Amino acid sequence: MPCPERVRHSMAYLPISQLLGTVAIGGCTAIVAFWLTSWREWRAETGRRALLKRDENATCFLFDDTTLLDSTPPAAALLASVPGGNDNDWARLRRALAPRFPSFPGAPDAVRAAGHLDIPTSTLAAHAHVTAEWHDGVIRVCLMDECADAPLSAVGRHHLQILESEVTTLQQAVQNTPYPVWQVSNAGTVTWANRAYRTLADRLGVDDHAQPDTITPLFDLPDQNADTSTCQRVSLTAGDQVHWFDVSSTRVDGGHMHYATDVNAVVNAEIAQRNFVQTLAKTFAQLSTGLAIFDRSRRLALFNPALTNLTGLSAEFLSARPDLLTMFDQMRELQMMPEPRNYATWREEISDVIAAASDGRYQETWSLPSGLTYRVTGRPHPDGAIAFLFEDISAEVASTRRYRAQLELGQSMMNHLDQAVAVFSPSGVLDFCNAPYRDLWATDPDSSFAEMTLTDCITLWRQKCGATPAWTRMQAYFSNPGATTDWRGEVRLASGDMLTCHVAPLSHGATMVAFRRTQAASIRDLEQIPG
Repeated sequence: MPCPERVRHSMAYLPISQLLGTVAIGGCTAIVAFWLTSWREWRAETGRRALLKRDENATCFLFDDTTLLDSTPPAAALLASVPGGNDNDWARLRRALAPRFPSFPGAPDAVRAAGHLDIPTSTLAAHAHVTAEWHDGVIRVCLMDECADAPLSAVGRHHLQILESEVTTLQQAVQNTPYPVWQVSNAGTVTWANRAYRTLADRLGVDDHAQPDTITPLFDLPDQNADTSTCQRVSLTAGDQVHWFDVSSTRVDGGHMHYATDVNAVVNAEIAQRNFVQTLAKTFAQLSTGLAIFDRSRRLALFNPALTNLTGLSAEFLSARPDLLTMFDQMRELQMMPEPRNYATWREEISDVIAAASDGRYQETWSLPSGLTYRVTGRPHPDGAIAFLFEDISAEVASTRRYRAQLELGQSMMNHLDQAVAVFSPSGVLDFCNAPYRDLWATDPDSSFAEMTLTDCITLWRQKCGATPAWTRMQAYFSNPGATTDWRGEVRLASGDMLTCHVAPLSHGATMVAFRRTQAASIRDLEQIPG
């Protein structure tokens, strides 16, 4: 490899003419290369312009894949009418042509594969079509409208066709809607109405067929000339039937546009609900049970008069819709609920009450300082509401206490008798026995897991007394459920003591058996067998 110093040294001795020749050759080569590049670009540009100059007034586009290379002035105006957004040029063109040419390809690949596409219009204007051609890597798209008599350009006719298509769609939509739609001028005259409006007029029998060019007003709207959008509920009467509509009104140029919606089902449901609520209110007003319903925010939503009578809360206080904690706190101050042991934890206890009522688990008996007794029940209601029922069970509790006292008194009296007494139900189950009976027969039926029957008792009596015909006769008496007379007999205990047996029917099919000790060592049989 030659040394750089030698190269520089050798070049220093080259003739000037040789150096100038070398530079000239390099310059000419660069000029030729630049000219060839410019010529190729000019040729490509000339070719593209040649594709467009076939008809400068036509609507034509040149694309390199999805990028727009050039277009005629009408084509540029058409594409400028479509918002760009993030779409490429091809997508924007497709959006511009799709209303009339829905089969226009979504990508240039279809044109590249086919070479030539002729895309017809979907409207009645069969003279319009779009051509897409492949030319040496460039796609030429032209909108052709061969209507020679039309004074508009192809772009103008294209926009006109789109507008006509939109108008047709809107007319079909408005005319076929099932709801009456009509327009009223500022003078109050109905200037236009759709098919549903005219059908309603025919059904109501108010349409003027003698003057088909006029439209009879059907709705009397109080705010017909309002400047803002309104919604009113109005009714139409046909015979004995009332038809309800919600009419929405909007201000338009020269008047108002009105839209009516049939709300008969809604009004009937509201009337039925109102009647049902009134029925419930009347029913609640007659209840002796206090009712308080709280909504999901725990504010009082409904109460009946019995609640004021039972709780002492005034109607004014309840009508103010207090929350549940406030109501219970007021009841505590009026001593209409048990006094909490610890007032500091009172609200926490109320929160537990609310949680239990929401699950339907709350039921308590309140013994008030006044001597009254309330049963308070919490029940969940739809949409997160809860209801509290307050029942005055003072009479029930007092009756239960009196009944228990009478039972205890009767038990005490029976226990002080010198007779051993047992009472059997109609089905033969031992219902009651006194203390002398337990002592005599050394048994405690209350400690038994199973019910003790008459058969079990006779077996026990036999074991304590031994065999005697008296037991057979007693069983024969019990086998006759219609017996109305008493049966008496005597048996001897294993200890030698004599027992007088007395069997007597009681009310409701019950039977009493009584045993009494006698002093005689031997007494003749005194059994009396009825019949």
